[in-house]
Amino acid sequence: MTVAGDGRAAVAAGSAAPGRLALSSRGGRWLIAVTALGSGIVFLDGSVVNVALPSIARNLGGGFATLQWVMDGYLLTLSALLLLGGALGDRRGRKQLFLIGLVIFTAASIACGLAPTPAVLVAARLAQGIGGALLVPSSLALIDGVIRADDRGRAIGAWAGLSGVSSALGPLLGGWLVDTISWRAVFLINVPLAAIALAATVRHVPESRMAAPGRLDAAGAVAATLGLGGVTIALIEVPMNGWTPVTIAAGVCGAALLVAFVVIESRHPAPLLPLTMFRSRQFAGANLLTFMIYGALSLGLFLLSLFLQMSMRYSATQAGLATLPITLEILLLSTWVGAVTQRTGPRLAMVAGPLLAAAGFVLLSGIGLDTRYLSGVLPGVLVFGLGLAITIAPLTSAVLASVGDDRAGAASGANNAIARVAGLISVAVLPGAAGVEVRSAADAGSLSAGFGTSMLISAAMCAVGGLIAFLTVRSGVSVRRNALPGVQHACQPVVLRHD
Repeated sequence: MTVAGDGRAAVAAGSAAPGRLALSSRGGRWLIAVTALGSGIVFLDGSVVNVALPSIARNLGGGFATLQWVMDGYLLTLSALLLLGGALGDRRGRKQLFLIGLVIFTAASIACGLAPTPAVLVAARLAQGIGGALLVPSSLALIDGVIRADDRGRAIGAWAGLSGVSSALGPLLGGWLVDTISWRAVFLINVPLAAIALAATVRHVPESRMAAPGRLDAAGAVAATLGLGGVTIALIEVPMNGWTPVTIAAGVCGAALLVAFVVIESRHPAPLLPLTMFRSRQFAGANLLTFMIYGALSLGLFLLSLFLQMSMRYSATQAGLATLPITLEILLLSTWVGAVTQRTGPRLAMVAGPLLAAAGFVLLSGIGLDTRYLSGVLPGVLVFGLGLAITIAPLTSAVLASVGDDRAGAASGANNAIARVAGLISVAVLPGAAGVEVRSAADAGSLSAGFGTSMLISAAMCAVGGLIAFLTVRSGVSVRRNALPGVQHACQPVVLRHD
């Protein structure tokens, strides 16, 4: 769900190159189909896991911390390595990295589906994130590098639409698989899809690479990954087990490595994350809004899915259907909202959208064990989904408009990574702050006690995001030739997972 990559990918995409494919050609159609299928399994996996969590907890045990790790293990490696995946594709070849990502993701999906213990499942989820970090930026970079320039906008739009279908179908498909087969089928469904994508890529997709300047920022990638890992260990484990020597060491080392990451990026000649972009007030503000609204999204939908199944006794299929309107609203409205804000400017939508999302969470905070879906749950879901749909397209436009053309790839990649880190932190920290303390799958009472507070925290985060947009986003219209409103986030696997 992003025009993910880095600045070097953007340079390649913007340059003329002989022999590129027309979108209408056989090769162009194969490329879109393959990249959409490959990225789609990443997005599908993000949107189906939420509805499988209660079944995983009942089958494997491990309590609430295990459920947090099932979500955050995936997000940890995905967010930390996303920018590195784009840089590696530029140097080693986008097709090659896409194929490697497919193999890693498929093998990890098999390991998830066969996991005998919570520890094995979490380890496999970490590996899935690595595969996803190679797949998603490589898919967009392949389109940029292979499709001719005058077809590129339509090509990315087609990729976004096809990939978005997987997110839309994810909750319903995941619920049906859980109810009719097993939670393990949620992961194993990736295998035949990936096999098709792998065979078609080998046969029909040409290689694409560029001579990227400077040495690879491997030190930055290591610091980001280990730093996020250490902080995540502390944030998830401390509420359950307290400050032990292990959690103290993890937290201190993780924080130190994140500081080191900032230092490395400020000094590296070709950084994964160019810090100079944050000198733009609009870029910094749009990314703060991203952090707030995607953190709220991740926390809210993570706990809503658990609450519907564990407290309100919905089946997995019913829980998937209950939150499906959010994804449908985004798919139906994002393109229209993007067109409107391209004429009016992004500021109004970026203020109004988060405030509507906040109102949706306030409505959801009032649901209880006896609440009816149509009169109690659905209104909050619809209002929140409307707010998110209004926010996504102008947010993408504002991020891209705040930097030059040569930094569009870096800006979108950074924004995507920030969205995922927001989900990682919110799921790790905020349930405990809201009073949620579920130590076993059967202990739904404490989930009910903290659910309303969690929804209000999510509402507050959205409202703060709207205030940030009001203070930082320009009110005028700023149109960039290569901006593709709605593409970056409308397809992200964060919609029903926390993608």
